[in-house]
Amino acid sequence: MKIMERGLIRAELIQRQEEGCDIEEISARITAALDEDVDGTELVSLYDELMELPIDASFSYVEPSTLGEIHKERPAMARKLECSLSDEAQFDRTYGAWLGRAAGCALGKPVEGWPKERIDKYLNHKNALPLDNYLPYDEKIIPRSLRSSTLGNIEFMDRDDDLDFPILGLIALEAKGHKLSPRAIANTWLHYMPYGLVYTAEDCAYRNFVQGIYPPTSASHRNPFREWIGAQIRADIFGYVAPAWPEKAAELAFYDASISHTKNGIYGEMFVAAMIAAAFVYDDVDDIVAAGLGEIPANCRLAECVRDTQTWCKAEADWEATWQRVSDQYGKYHGVHTINNAALVVMGLYYGSDDFEKGIIVTVRGGWDTDCTGATVGSILGARMGAKVLPEKWVGVFNDRLKSAVRDHNDNRFSELAERTVAVAKMLAVEPEQDESPVENATLTGAAGGIWELETGWGRQQLDFTKGIISFIDDDFGPYNITSSSYGHPELRFEFSVDKGGWDFEVSFEGKVSGEKLEGAYFPMDTPVAGNRIAKA
Repeated sequence: MKIMERGLIRAELIQRQEEGCDIEEISARITAALDEDVDGTELVSLYDELMELPIDASFSYVEPSTLGEIHKERPAMARKLECSLSDEAQFDRTYGAWLGRAAGCALGKPVEGWPKERIDKYLNHKNALPLDNYLPYDEKIIPRSLRSSTLGNIEFMDRDDDLDFPILGLIALEAKGHKLSPRAIANTWLHYMPYGLVYTAEDCAYRNFVQGIYPPTSASHRNPFREWIGAQIRADIFGYVAPAWPEKAAELAFYDASISHTKNGIYGEMFVAAMIAAAFVYDDVDDIVAAGLGEIPANCRLAECVRDTQTWCKAEADWEATWQRVSDQYGKYHGVHTINNAALVVMGLYYGSDDFEKGIIVTVRGGWDTDCTGATVGSILGARMGAKVLPEKWVGVFNDRLKSAVRDHNDNRFSELAERTVAVAKMLAVEPEQDESPVENATLTGAAGGIWELETGWGRQQLDFTKGIISFIDDDFGPYNITSSSYGHPELRFEFSVDKGGWDFEVSFEGKVSGEKLEGAYFPMDTPVAGNRIAKA
């Protein structure tokens, strides 16, 4: 086991305990193995044993990780809301959500990971309390790389993963629409997102993709961060494209979350997406939060935390008193965990329900994952209020520009992203027409069936759907069995596995059929593929 993975097994002990496992006995053995610096083989064995631990019978929560089981555990709730937004109002709300997300993110970015006490100490040092704008810059305390997100130094929204992920989600939605899937999102990451700019659970999942480990296994394999905040920060775009439709927003969020997270990690993204969808039509924070709770298991740790925070917000006029109760009860979680940070989001919504500025400031001053929580609250309030009424000092400073690490999207206009988002929302609101019922099988007949000759970046291949095999024409490679294929006009997909001397390299094709021609690419290497049919089924 590599050095990095020695750290993963330590984190996995904590994760398994939080999931309800009795780790006492195996923890002692793992600690001893790490202290003795045993070889990697033994650590791998211990890691696998750790992952097989059952949930203790005393664990009172019900926390599934599949969409069907999650739906069974939801409370009764309206899944789709009445919506009478004009096209202009929908754009304004969507634009406001993008801008609000950026403002909350930029506010929290310079103090990401700081505890509340340190943030307050810094603000006092800079005579910036009560806070009413972006954080002042001090070169001795805040790294120069973060200067572009501080007061007087903002010319655009600088790159941050909290804004990269909505762009990635938008790209995947534009490509797949109603046919969005976890695998499609994973492939979007591989194609558009540099590996070195994803973190914790996303880093683990990305490594798994590269090794041919795809969803849902990619979420749990050597990934002890699967309940951390990474999925929750990816939720927003799925709420933007499903205004007034919390169930749809949560479903899309599930497809995204399940590539890297399980249980409460998934619920965090579904919860936020549903709240954003509801914020397009609801004014009352109670209703918005209820819409989020309506899409996750009623008896999970996240729902419990949200309900507790709601109670404290209503009981305490002073947000800092509520923060203290949140910290006392849920500060046990890691600073980038879903559950404790979701509490700060809820807190920001209640204390800033009618005040965008107060909402993001309260959230960020709470500490922990400040750029993420600030971004989420800004996004929800932006969707609720619309761009036209957001304070100029918070959103005008971006000059409608967003920098990103996403391939082909390094310099963006918020207004253009909002336009693209609305276009996807309009498309998703209409049930798709299917010229041909989708087929899932290793073989295909009909409009996509038969035998194809392919020109690929790996050489010429013959794809034979009648036998369910693929082989190289000019080299003695194959045949390889097609493990699955599907066709729903015009989109074609198939997968095959190549034995690479003890491990399987999983290849997937995604593309379109037009008459006797097909065009697309192999993933994960994004290798272009074009073909002609040489025999029909």
